[in-house]
Amino acid sequence: MEGGNGNRGSSFYQSRRGHGRGRGHRFPSNQSKVSSFGERGTSSSTSGSSASNSVLSNRQEEDAQPSSNIVGTCPYMCPERERIQREKLRDLAVFERLNGNPRKSSPALAVKKFCRTISTKYVQASDLRPIVVLEDTLNYLWSLLESKEHSFEEVHDFVFDRTRSIRQDITMQNIVNSKAIYLYERMVKFHVVSHYNLWRSMSDPNTASMHHLNLEQLTKTLTSLFNLYEANRNSNHVHENEAEFHSLYVLLHLGSYSQPMGEPLSVWFRRVSTPVLKSKEMCFARRILRSSQLGNYKDFFCTTAAQATYLQFCIMMPYINEESDLESFCHSCGLEICTDESGNKLLPTKQTTFSHPKGRFQSYSFLGLQEYESQF
Repeated sequence: MEGGNGNRGSSFYQSRRGHGRGRGHRFPSNQSKVSSFGERGTSSSTSGSSASNSVLSNRQEEDAQPSSNIVGTCPYMCPERERIQREKLRDLAVFERLNGNPRKSSPALAVKKFCRTISTKYVQASDLRPIVVLEDTLNYLWSLLESKEHSFEEVHDFVFDRTRSIRQDITMQNIVNSKAIYLYERMVKFHVVSHYNLWRSMSDPNTASMHHLNLEQLTKTLTSLFNLYEANRNSNHVHENEAEFHSLYVLLHLGSYSQPMGEPLSVWFRRVSTPVLKSKEMCFARRILRSSQLGNYKDFFCTTAAQATYLQFCIMMPYINEESDLESFCHSCGLEICTDESGNKLLPTKQTTFSHPKGRFQSYSFLGLQEYESQF
C-alpha cells in the first residue's frame, strides 16, 4: 500500500507505472457482450464477512445497494455496450473521443460513467469491473490529471464522475479488502488536492459550485474509507495511512461549526481508536483547530510550517481568511513576500527577519471562526 505522507511526491503525482493514454490494462480483443450502462452487477470473491458487507451497504454516496453474489467480469474501463450506446448518443467526454471524433471511442479511452439510480434486479456481472480493472482505471484517470492540454477544472469534472463510478463498482461487489482501502485512499487524495486547486479559482461561479460538490464527495469518500478501516480492523492495528486521513476530517472543521458528517466532532472522536487519537497526525490537527479557535496565529502558522503534510495543507488553505490578511500579517512580523513567474505569492523559508509587530496586532480571522464552538 502506498505511503500516506501527502507530500508533493505522493501518489497523487506518481507515475502511472506505464499506463499511458493508449496503454495500461491489457484489454482483450474478443470483447464480450455486456448489458446497457443503465444496468449494473457484481460481488467479488474478495468480499469480506457479512458484517463487513453491512458496513458497505450504508455507503450512501454510491447510491446503490451491494449485491451479495455477483463477481464483476468486465475486462474494460467501460463495459462495451455502454461505450457503444454512448457513441450513438454522442455522449463521449473529450477525453474519451478517438482522434477527437464525438461519435467514436475505444476500450483504451472510454471510462464507465457514474449512474445515480441502480436496480439490483437488473445487475449483470459483465457490467461490473473486478478490482484489478478498477485499479487500472484509476491509474488511467490519474494520468489525465497531468494534462497540459486541458484546464484542471475540465479534467476534474471528468475524473470526479468516473471515480464515483469506481466507488459504485466496489460497493456493488462488497469488496472490503486492503485493495479497496488502497483505492479509496487515492480517491480521497484526488478530492483533497481538488479542494485546494478549485479554491484557487473560486472567483468563477462555476468553479465555486464544483468546489462545493467536491467537498461533498470528499466527506462521503472519507466516510466509506473509515468504514473500510473498521471492516479490516485487527485488534488495535492502525492502517499505514489511517491517522493522516482521520486528521483530514478534523481539519475540515476549520471552515465552520457545521458538521461535515452531520454530528459534533466531540461525538466523532469517541469512535476513533486510541492509537489514532494519539498519533502525531491527529495531535497536529487538534492543535491547529485549537489555535484557530483561540486566534493563536503564531502557533497556527509555525505548527503548520513545521508539521503539515501536503494533504493537510490542501485542506487548511481554503479556510484561512483572505490572502490580504495573511500577507499583511507576514509583513507585520517582518517577513517578506515574493512572487513567482506565474504570479503566485510565496513566503520564502528560513527568513531571519521575523520579529514581533510593534504595537498591537491587527485583528485577523479564520473563515467560520466567529461561529466555531469548542469541541474539546
